[in-house]
Amino acid sequence: MESESVTCQEHYINPLFTDFYQVTMTYAYWKAGRHSERSSFEAFFRKCPFKGEFAIFAGLDEVIQFIREFKFTRYQIDYLQTQLPHAEKEFFEWLGTLDTSEMIVKGIPDGTIVFGNQPLLSIEGPIAIVQLIETPILNLINFASLICTNAARMNIRSGGVKCIEFGLRRAQGPNGAMTATKYSYVGGFDGTSNVYAGMLYGIPIAGTIAHSFIMSFESEDDLKDHRTLNGVDVLSRAREFRDELMWTNTIDSELFSFVSFGCSYPDNFLCLIDTFNTIESGCKNFLLVALVLAELGYKPKGVRLDSGDLAQLSKDCKKLFTETGAKYGFDLSQITVTASNDINEATIVQLNQAGHQIDVFGIGTNLVTCQAQPALGMVYKLVQIEGKPRIKLSEDKEKVLIPGQKKVFRVFENEVPSFDIMC
Repeated sequence: MESESVTCQEHYINPLFTDFYQVTMTYAYWKAGRHSERSSFEAFFRKCPFKGEFAIFAGLDEVIQFIREFKFTRYQIDYLQTQLPHAEKEFFEWLGTLDTSEMIVKGIPDGTIVFGNQPLLSIEGPIAIVQLIETPILNLINFASLICTNAARMNIRSGGVKCIEFGLRRAQGPNGAMTATKYSYVGGFDGTSNVYAGMLYGIPIAGTIAHSFIMSFESEDDLKDHRTLNGVDVLSRAREFRDELMWTNTIDSELFSFVSFGCSYPDNFLCLIDTFNTIESGCKNFLLVALVLAELGYKPKGVRLDSGDLAQLSKDCKKLFTETGAKYGFDLSQITVTASNDINEATIVQLNQAGHQIDVFGIGTNLVTCQAQPALGMVYKLVQIEGKPRIKLSEDKEKVLIPGQKKVFRVFENEVPSFDIMC
């Protein structure tokens, strides 16, 4: 059998992206002549994630795209024949004709607040194909909704502080990373470090410098000829400021790296300042270059903190910005403080209680991995077949299915959502 190469992980979303038992059930439906029976399935979750009172539904756009493009290829059918060697040839011929033209899909829009046991996605059509797509449907909405909810909760806790997604390197693989970036933005985040997602989805991208860039500088020679901006020797002028301010304990190599970065990005000068000593070296070296840029008419952008007592350090930085700027007649109050370092929802609450002066949260691992709850538990259940409601009973009362097709109506009072009605 010829193989079908996969050159991009986006190609994973196809009719074979499913659990094997979906295929075996489809064959059983076909064998019994029941494959065309009209059925209705609904996707929902039972409990709101993160011990909260709401979730944000997401992934509908991906579901619609998958359903529109659903079609078995010859390679895929040939593979299934090797896995179902006793199935009739006619079954595989039928698979080749299968499409979604008889399906009706109803879903709640991406980014909508939802609650437990509400039908978020309703799919009606021939039972064989509606059953066959269960697994990819759940895959497309489970993680998307969980990420979106996690982002929304963090965004609410931030109290207006900007939130940027920094999780690309810590996400569970390329697909997990792209999904996390896309749906954290839907959940209210302001941007991402993920360049590819920025291009694909139009999400603003942001970034600073890494410790490695700073540590790559050892001597003044590492600047080579890259120390002059608009005819001004930035390093020499920064040293003059250092002498005037008597900041004798700053690390020279760090200053060299900041001079290089400042000359490269005078309009977007934002530095990581905790490589050596956050306040006594990092913040002060940043300000030495920032003062030179301010003299030249630029507005230094900010610093990033990635370790230590983030609340206290943010206050110390802001104080130093204000005091230093005042000495030279510059308003440096616009300089922002970005904080990262394993931030999660609980961390944000603690920082709020400590009265931080952080302007931007850079949140990675605990956002994209949903550290507080790694799975949502969305399910996809048969609720009706040939116009007859179906119910699943269970020893666990929470798992007893509400039978029949359902609709949800959101009631507004004075243009404010008040409650939902399901009928």
